[in-house]
This record gives sequence, structure tokens and C-alpha cells, in this order.
Amino acid sequence: MNAANMSVGPLGRLGHRLAPLAVWFFLAGLALIGAAFLVANARLGLLLFVCGAALFWSVLILRVLIARERRKRLLFHATIATFVAHDAAPSFTTDADGTIDYQNKSAVSRFGACDGHSIIATIEGLFAAPSATLTRLQNQAHTNGAAFEDVATRTGHMRLSVHLVGEGGDCFLWRLEDLTERGEAGVGGEAVSLPMLVLSPKGKLLFTNAALHRLIGHRPTSLDRLVTDLPLRSGDLHLLSGQSAPVSARVVKYDSPTGRQEVYFLPELTPQLGAWTDFDALPVALLKVSADGSILESNRAARDLLAMPADPRALNLGAVVEGLGRSVAEWAGDVAQGRLHKPEFVRASLPEKDTFLQISLTRVEGADGETELVSVLTDATQLKALEAQFVQSQKMQAIGQLAGGVAHDFNNLLTAISGHCDLLLLRHDSSDPEYADLVQIHQNANRAAALVGQLLAFSRKQTLKPEVINLRDTLSDLTHLLNRLVGEKITLAVSHDDDLRPIRVDKRQLEQVIMNLVVNARDAMSTGGQIAIESRNMQFNEAVIKGRATVPAGDYVVISVADQGRGIPKEQLQQIFEPFFTTKRTGEGTGLGLSTAYGIIKQTGGFIFVDSAIGIGTKFSIYLPTHAASAADVVATVVTTPKRVVERGEGVVLLVEDEAPVRAFAARALKLRGYTVIEADCAEEALEHLQDEALHVDLFLSDVIMPGMDGPTWVTQAREARPHVKVIFMSGYAEDHFSDQQAQIPHSVFLQKPFSLSELTEVVQAQFEV
Repeated sequence: MNAANMSVGPLGRLGHRLAPLAVWFFLAGLALIGAAFLVANARLGLLLFVCGAALFWSVLILRVLIARERRKRLLFHATIATFVAHDAAPSFTTDADGTIDYQNKSAVSRFGACDGHSIIATIEGLFAAPSATLTRLQNQAHTNGAAFEDVATRTGHMRLSVHLVGEGGDCFLWRLEDLTERGEAGVGGEAVSLPMLVLSPKGKLLFTNAALHRLIGHRPTSLDRLVTDLPLRSGDLHLLSGQSAPVSARVVKYDSPTGRQEVYFLPELTPQLGAWTDFDALPVALLKVSADGSILESNRAARDLLAMPADPRALNLGAVVEGLGRSVAEWAGDVAQGRLHKPEFVRASLPEKDTFLQISLTRVEGADGETELVSVLTDATQLKALEAQFVQSQKMQAIGQLAGGVAHDFNNLLTAISGHCDLLLLRHDSSDPEYADLVQIHQNANRAAALVGQLLAFSRKQTLKPEVINLRDTLSDLTHLLNRLVGEKITLAVSHDDDLRPIRVDKRQLEQVIMNLVVNARDAMSTGGQIAIESRNMQFNEAVIKGRATVPAGDYVVISVADQGRGIPKEQLQQIFEPFFTTKRTGEGTGLGLSTAYGIIKQTGGFIFVDSAIGIGTKFSIYLPTHAASAADVVATVVTTPKRVVERGEGVVLLVEDEAPVRAFAARALKLRGYTVIEADCAEEALEHLQDEALHVDLFLSDVIMPGMDGPTWVTQAREARPHVKVIFMSGYAEDHFSDQQAQIPHSVFLQKPFSLSELTEVVQAQFEV
């Protein structure tokens, strides 16, 4: 440490300034003490003695304090010097006012002796706005203990860092590190021959290099005075305000990790700019390509991005990119002849991992007058990943809409099949030869209805009947069935928290989800093992990100089903909840089990996640929000007896159904029970019937979705004149599909298709009894 490059702090500097006067104060004190003994007046003598002694001792105490602080500061700076004295980066210590106390050898070599000078004045001119930058960094260091910022200088880039040091909080250690080898952070502005500038994150002009000054003939002070056609677009031609005439240049932008933006200007890209190797330092990938697609030149960024050899001139552009949809030679030829200008998205062929690029070709004239192409390459891998996620989301939404529509049409067909089967069963008893065949038709129609229910569950358009349940009791009741499902080679282990919170779900659907998961776990353990079902309370104080979902803060009950099977490969985990995706052999599964479970849980307001490891097993976890319910709200498990169906009824029913087989079955079923049925195949025909004021109608039985006017619309109009008529809506879609419209129609109920003869007559009878 060089003592000449160090001060002793505020008190030390005060001592230096008072040093010439200290001798006079000391002598004045002695003189006053001597005079005290010479005066005859005792009081005056005592006063002179006290004043002289005060001056004398004040000077001595001040010198002692200055010496003590000097030793303390010497020791403090000696400690700092131990770490930074030989640092290659210039380092300073300053007080809270920015006055330099100490500088290391590198700082002395670069800036000279700066003892007592302001650090702002010392580095003024090194980069833009030093006063604001240093003040901001010092305030951050005072709050956080340290701060740093990368700044653009005339010769490159510099990292300016500051640390709060010392016990008093009034001493700061500064370090100025040149970033000449910055890797991906860019290159020094004066280190390349290309015109360039640096913009702040807010678009303010921070730096322009000498090459840009030579190109336009002046030093711009703001971006809008430099570029006449803002905003800047990477890869596009822009006009620069030259001193004599506008200059056309192609813009290449680079976003640095610090948030600043480096902008390079490529005017005409002719040999006058220098050798192609001048572009090697650019952080932007560039290629020079012939009109037939052969690679003529490349810079380092392009070779790294495309994984090309150091000398790629033997390669054709078609050998390093793919996915264009036509030959590269044809594309390059169109650009060379000026017929095409738009960029293309391609995939790099040589890198081991998937790399997608946005590539643009620009036509230029070569040194020998031949047409050449300059290509700007941009890494679009992340953009493609986002696009793939969006396409997947759109695909799943489209499949969900398709599943809902297919389910609606199938429900109409199944209603007609099972309904007419019920009518046939009324005319046959168990002794008839056809009875067994009819039972088979009925059972298979019910199986088809269950499959359609899975489609509705996947599309989240099924009708749920939520109730508040005690999960412990539900799983206990379900365990008996699950034990029969898993077989003898597999054991089932069930455990619960002692005090599980209640949840509000559709009990039947939740049981279906758990059964699906257990069956999948069983199929994954062909040699046997254990399936563990666990339920527990869990609380999140803040939102938690799991996979691609965000679980909001709150209380949850978690149900997990874990097996010891073969596990699921990582590449298949992203598809595991897609409909019709299955790892089972043909005929062993439909691929709808997990997609159904996903749809049910999401419609309930919960989340389902999967964790798997090859050779260890798979674990599905279901997160269901708890329900703030009292014990009285929890539905007990009771056995209910079915309602007795009245053999004969009376009343007039207006049946509106566009599907003729469904209308025929419903009309015959109701007539068999004694009701008078008026049929209409559309809403408009139903309203025509109701124009007859003498016609008495007790009940509207209407489909929801029909050509022309839908069910809720025509019923609303009809009830303006007949407000007391009861209403039953039926649909192959879920009730939630039109619940808002139904809520506006009092005394209306919903009948889900497919329905049986007994279900239809029960609902109609119940409406008549209301």
C-alpha cells in the first residue's frame, strides 16, 4: 500500500487543515497562562489561566484523536490493500461523499494519484452519466451491502461494482472491471469495425462507436435523430440520417443479459466494410450464401448455432437446415431474383438437440458483380416450444369440443336404443326366447352410455352432483370393491390422516377416478406388489407451481395412489392425460381412463399430478380443495329405496324433440303411463300448437339443442302466456351447458340423456306432483 495514495478520513483532513494554526493556538495558550501570573487582578488572572489551559489541552487532545484515527484508518486500508492491492482491476475506497481515500496500483496506473479527489470526477468521461450511475449504485450498496452494473465505455464494456465496507457505514469499495472477453454479453463497441450503438432498457441512447460516426458523419445524441423510420426491426433495412444524405443499413439487434440492447448496422454488406472475419466478433449469426445455396462465409456465432465446422464453405445451406418445405436452392434462387423477401422458420440439422431458427436472406452485389445472399439467423427454439404448447392446448380444446359433440349425438342414439328396448321388455317375460337377447341389448347400451360418460368427463361437460363427503368413510366403503379388483398377487395398503377435512365432490365420479388409478396400478405390476392409497390434509400459504399448473394458496385434501410397477418413460409423461393415449396393447384399454380422471378432477376444481421413475413405480396425486362444512353438512352413506312408479298418470304433455327415434320412444312411454302427448319436432311447431288458446297443456318436455330456436328460448316465450306450466329439459349435453338459461326458468328440471323408460316416467310424475 502506498501511503501517498491514502488520506486519513474526515477528521484527519480536518487535522491537516488546522495544522498551521495549531502551533499558534498552542503558543497562545502558553502566553495566556504566563499572563495569568503577571496580572495583579486575581479574577482576571484566573480567567486567563483557564482560557490558556483550554487552548493548550484542546490542541493536544485534537492531535491525539487525529493520530488515533490515522492509525485506525491505516490499519483499515492495510486490510483492504491485502485483498485489492494487486488486483488487475482499478479499485478505490471512498467516503459517503465520494471522496477517494485509497486506490490500488491499477487505479494509480490508469487514473494517476487521486487522493482526496471525487471518484465521479476521476472517471468522468469514461461512460455516459457517471454521476447518476455512481449515486444509484452507492444507494443500492448502502441498502443491500453491494451492487453492480455493466456499462458501455468508449473502448468496450465495464462492470462497475461497489461494496459497503467498514463498521460506520460510510466507506465504500469500488471496482472497475473491463469486460473485453464478454462471451455472450457482447463485444466492446470500438473493438469491431461495424457501426453500432447501445440502448438502455428504456430505449435511451447510451453509446455510439467511431465506426458509426464515420458512416453518418456526425455524433448522434438520440435514437430518433439517427434513425428516420423507427421502430428498429432486426433484419430490416432502415434509413440513417447521414450528414449529406440518408444512409441505408440493415439492422441487427442483440439483447444483452443486462437488459441493454446492442444495435449493429450493416450498410450494403460490401467488401468496403472489410474482411468477413470482421463479423466474427458479432453476437449475431451471419452467413454469406451464393444464389444456389452454397455457404461462402460465416461468422463464429453462425458456426456455433448451426454446429458447423470451422471452414463450412464446402457445405450447402440445405445440408445445415431442414423443414423449409422445398429445396434451399429454389428458395435462394427466388431471393436472388428479388421475388421473395419474407423470413422462414427452419430446423438446424447438425446440432444434437432440437434447434429451430428464423432465417432471412437478403440480396446483395458481390465484389465481382455476382449476386450473393446475406443471411441473418435467429435462434427461435424457445418460440417454437411456446408455439408447440399453444398448438397442444388448441388440439386438446378441439378434441374436447369434438368429444362433447360426439357424446351428444351418441346419447340421442342410445336413448332411442335403450328406450325401445325397454318397450320391448314390457311385452316379454323371462320365459320368452327373445328376452335374453333384449337384456343383452339393454346391458350393452348401458355400457355404451358409460363410455359416452367418459367422453363427457374428458371434455368436462358432464353433469356433476357434488355433495360434502367424509373421504375417510368413502374410501373405506370403496376398499372392499378395490380388493376384488386388484386380485390375489397385489396387496392394497390404505392410510388416512386422523382428521381429514371434508371435501365437496361428486362421490360417484371420485370413486370412478380412484378405481381407474387403481386398475392402472394393478396392470403395471404383472408380477405382484403393493398399491398404496393415502389421503392427508395439506395447506399452502402461497401459490405453488407444480409442473405446468399453479395450485392456489389454501387448504387441500391430497389423495395419492402409488404402485411399484415398471414406471412411465419421461417422454410419455407429457401425453399421459391425453385421450386415447395408452401404453397397453390393443384391446387392453381404451386410453380414456386417465383423460376421464383428469376431466373429472379439473371440473371439480382440483388438480391431478403424476410422478414416475422407471423400475421404481408411479404415483398419482389428487389435490382437492377442502370445504368449510359443519358435521351436519356431511352426507352420510345411506341406502335409499327407489321410488314407486305409478302405473297410470294423467295430464297433457307437449313433447318437443327434433330426433324422431327419441321422440317416438318418449311419446309411446308416456302414453303407456296414461299421459296425453302432443308431439312437435321443433320449437316453432310447438309455439304454433300453443296459439290455440283452448289447448290445455300441463307440462313442457323439450330438448335443449335443436335446429332453429333452442329449448330455453321457446319455453320462455310460451310461459309468457302460460306461466304455470311445468318444464322438463332433456339433453345429451351436460346440465352445466345451459345452467344459466335454465336458472331463469322457474319450476324446471333437467333429464340427462340417455334415459330409460322408468327414469323418464319418474321425472314426469315428480313434476306433476310438485
